[in-house]
Order: sequence, then structure tokens, then C-alpha cells
Amino acid sequence: MKKGSDVTMGATIAEAKQYTANDIQILEGLEAVRRRPSMYIGDTGMRGLHHLVYEVVDNAIDEAMAGYCDHIVVTLYADGSVSVEDNGRGIPVDMHPKVNKPAAEVVLTTLHAGGKFDNKAYQVSGGLHGVGVSVVNALSSWLELTVWRDGIEWHQRYSRGVPQSELKAVGKAERTGTKVHFMPDDAIFEERDFSFDVLSARLREIAFLVPGITIELKDLKSNKSMTFRYEGGVVSFVKYLNRDKIALFAEPIYISGEKDGVLVEVALQYNDSFQERVFAFANLIHTVEGGTHVIGFRTALTRAINEMARRQKLLKDKDPNLSGDDLKEGLTAIISVKLKEPQFEGQTKTRLGNSDVRGIVDSIVYDELMATLEEKPDYLRPIVEKAIKARQARDAAKKARELVRRKSAFGGLDLPGKLADCSSKDPEECEIYIVEGDSAGGSAKQGRNRTFQAILPLRGKILNVEKARLDKVLSNAEIRTIIQALGCGIGEDFDISKLRYHRVIIMTDADVDGAHIRTLLLAFFYRFMPRIIEEGHLYIAQPPLYRVQVGKKEYYCYSDKELRNLMERLSDKKATVQRYKGLGEMNPEQLWKTTMDPNERILKRVDIEDALAADEYFTILMGDKVEPRREFIEAHANEVRNLDI
Repeated sequence: MKKGSDVTMGATIAEAKQYTANDIQILEGLEAVRRRPSMYIGDTGMRGLHHLVYEVVDNAIDEAMAGYCDHIVVTLYADGSVSVEDNGRGIPVDMHPKVNKPAAEVVLTTLHAGGKFDNKAYQVSGGLHGVGVSVVNALSSWLELTVWRDGIEWHQRYSRGVPQSELKAVGKAERTGTKVHFMPDDAIFEERDFSFDVLSARLREIAFLVPGITIELKDLKSNKSMTFRYEGGVVSFVKYLNRDKIALFAEPIYISGEKDGVLVEVALQYNDSFQERVFAFANLIHTVEGGTHVIGFRTALTRAINEMARRQKLLKDKDPNLSGDDLKEGLTAIISVKLKEPQFEGQTKTRLGNSDVRGIVDSIVYDELMATLEEKPDYLRPIVEKAIKARQARDAAKKARELVRRKSAFGGLDLPGKLADCSSKDPEECEIYIVEGDSAGGSAKQGRNRTFQAILPLRGKILNVEKARLDKVLSNAEIRTIIQALGCGIGEDFDISKLRYHRVIIMTDADVDGAHIRTLLLAFFYRFMPRIIEEGHLYIAQPPLYRVQVGKKEYYCYSDKELRNLMERLSDKKATVQRYKGLGEMNPEQLWKTTMDPNERILKRVDIEDALAADEYFTILMGDKVEPRREFIEAHANEVRNLDI
């Protein structure tokens, strides 16, 4: 060892000797949650914000599943707070024998405290197993608890997880239940504006999965409200999802059973679309990444349909079996399992891990599906015919992908669509603008920073992928251009690690055509490259709507409100206002300054807050049926901004 190394080693040992008990941090109470909130709710963005509401609702749903609650009210207040009220038994208020505090206070201030561990109070439950409501309390600037129980109304207030008063009896009560009213802490959350649409989508899911429960959502700021109640359970759920599709058979197939304490409910129906919509739940928690219950379902579905297809001679002896991929096209299914000890992978419960559930779901679904197809053979033929066509399309798509892959291998400026690449080869610092039209593309190419910004102009509107199979999608020249430019492939070849640009930016005109092109592109990414959205790589550029000239000074406004405020400030000055109809109206310098300069621009990251809601929107907006689209437009007409006529 060199002499210099001895000196370094000696310093390290000296530093180590100073490491004592005083260096060990003990985070009291809920301080750990406030220090590392993302460990408990996933993130501190919009997803994490809404997760707070779901955790409180989950507690009310646990009461419903135990048979004690049939009405839940979620209220959004004008000040940004939210409350969840139920008519369950009410959180216990008697003193906890071990800590000498009211049980309600223990639940709200202690991690891993609750009635869900020994299966006595709750046979089946969601929530974070004693973590949920205490985490909500920790991440709220204030929280007020009201409990109606045993003829008495109780109340207690907290601030950032710390009780500000004792649990007090404040009056008589002629009802039972719990109300949790809280204000998310602005020191924790980047945004605190709850989305009515996101919450309504989740509450609708729950109402479908718990037949007979009534869930109300009220927004006191906008005076919007919705009430959800469905008696038909998962069958009603599938019918709702397929309401804007043409079903291949009249009624959804319903499957239910119980084995080893696991309750299984499945409803499925095929439709005329080319997309699969499978939503899986474990103890009412939406497991967006699937898990063992989904694997069991897919195995059973593939096995049963192949076996019955051969019995009914719909598949000949020489025909290969239909694969799971062949059977995905046009499938809508809801899978709901309820079990005593769910093992969720990840704190925010995105994947079910119980290994025994796979075999249980497989067995129940296979037996019930075989019986149904035996009884209703007319259900089977359209499924098999659609799967065979899907297989043929997949073979064609494979050839098309190989064509795209071969062209991608050449890369560079020979790509169709006139890709102007950037000089940097580091994907983390590179970004690509997908631009509408050659005119805007020309300005963007001249105005960009060539080191890290690539420009891909599109000629016209891309294919509506909502109405096309993958082989048809891959035959579209503009879509092939996008795939080749991004470099990460599509379908079976998709590999997110090969994405050449970590910011994929859609930049279109602020008019009706621009909005349509943007929606077409969003639908493409959502259907065929969802990982780009899920991992935060997709953005929408926000070009200005107005340029205001006052003498030699110019101002840019990105909304009507900004323009009004600016004109009020400039009331005594002569101003010329230009309304931008398209990106092509801006010269390269203006486009860089307003829309492409990282120091000045406004980018909106595309995020899938709720997969079911996103799926529904794209189906309505881009699908074949006119009536759902008309209803959607009428329902959201008042939300339109900057309408170009």
C-alpha cells in the first residue's frame, strides 16, 4: 500500500470513531412519513394527492364489506380540503389498554395500528393495513375527525399528525359513522387541486365492485355532484365499459366461486374493437400492474377457449392453438378477488403477489367458463373467429415491424418525415419535438438548440389507432416515422431502454385541427407505447395564444386570462394584439423564445392518473359510436378554453 493511502485510511478510521449513538436519528410518531412521503403514497404529485382520499375511502369500504356501511359521501371544499363521511360503526373511541389513549387517536397517529391484522374486525380489507389514515393525518396541515358512536358525537383536531385537542364528546348522536376532513399540506404536495374526474372514476369503480353501496361525490367549488350505485356488480361494470362498443354476444359471461377462503368474481365480454380492456382488483384495490389473479385468469381463458374450440370443430386438428395474445383483441374483463391476507408488491398496491391465488383463479375460471361455453355455444364462434383474425394481423404486424426495424437500423437523416436530429447522443439530455406541418417544422428546426433538440415534422394527421389493428397502424407512414425516430420499437419489440429521447414533446397549433392531431398522437402513445407515458417521457408544448406589441416591447400570453391581466396593466398604453392561429405564424426566434427555450417554455407532462378513465376517454373520442362522443362534448362544453371558430 502506498504511503498516501495510509493517510487516507487513517482519516477514515478517525471519522468512524466519531460515529456514536448521538448520530442515530429516531423519527418520532409520524415524522418518518413527512420526511419520506413517497415511500407511503407513491409520490407527492397528483397521484399521491388523490391517494390520500382513496386511503380514507378504503376504510369506509372496509366497513361496507363487513356489512356495516351502505353510504359514503366524498366532499371537495372551496378551500381545497376534502372530507370522507360514512355511516359505518364509527372508529372506536374507548381507551386503548396498552397506550392509554383513545383508540381513534391511536389509529390516526400510529403506523401499523388498526383493526385489520387478526381478521376479527374485518374478514377482508383493502387499505394499507393500519398505515393509511395515519399517513393521511401526517401529510395534512390539519385534519378533523368526527365520530358518531353509541349515541354520542366525538371530535378531535390534528395538525401535521399531532393532536391539537383531546378526543371530546361534543353532543348527542342519532346515527353512527365516521367523518375525516383534511387539508393536504402545501409543504408536502406540489399541487393541491383535486380532480373531480379522477375521483369520480375511482369511486365509480368501487361502486361497481360493491353492489348496493351508494357513493356520492360533491364538489362545492364547481357545484358538480355525482352519485354511484350499481346493483349488477362486475357484470354492470363490463356493460358500462362496453356501452360504446358493439358486443360480440348479448350478455357478459359471469363467473364466481370460492376456494380456500379466496372469493373470485369475473365478468367478461368481447366487442368489435381491437384493444383489450382488463381491469383487476384485489380487495377492491385496483392492481394496475396485474399480478397472480390476472395470470390465473389468462391461463384459464386460453385453455378453456382452445379446448371448447376443438370440441366444436372451430379449430381443425392441423390448426395451432390460439395464444393468449390472439385472445386479447376486443376483450373486456373485470377480475375481482377478495382474500384475507393480500400480499401487495409495492406500498401503493399495484400488483398482487399471493402465489396461491393464481391456481385458485385458474381453476374457478376454467370450470365456470367451460360450463358456460358448453351451455351457450353461440358465444364461442365469434370469439374464435376474432382471435384467428387477430393472429393473422399479428403475423402481418410482425413483418411490418421487421420492415420498421430494418429502416431504423440506417437511422439518421434518411428517415422519412425529415427528422432533424440533435448532435448529443445522451438520451437523458435529448428531446424530440413532434411538430404539426412543414411550416412549423421549418421554424422549429431554425430556432432550436441543435445540441439536444431534434425536430420531427408530420405531414397531416396520423391514423386513428382506435379503429385499427397493429398491422394497419404500422402501415401508416407517419407512425412508422415516429417509431423509427424514437428507436424503442413497438409491440413485442418495444424496449424503453432504447428510447433515444427522454423528452418526447408534442407541439401542435392551438386550433381545432391542432387539438385533433394532438389527440390522435396521445391515443397512439397510450395504446401502443404506454411505458413512455408511465415513465414520464411524454410532454405537450404550450405555445402562446397572443403576442402583444407595445412600442418596441413585446409580451406573450398563454391564455385569455393572462391577456386580460396584461391589458389591464397596459390600460394607458397603445397595444397591438396578435392572435396566433398556428405555430407557422411565429418566426424561429419567437418560437424558440416562447415554446422551446427550457428557461422560458411551458411543458405539460402527460400522466395517466386513472387508466380506466383514460381508456374511456380515448374510446369515446376516437371510437365509432357518435352518441357517447356527443354526450361527452355536451358534458364538458363549459370547460372549453380558447375555442377556435
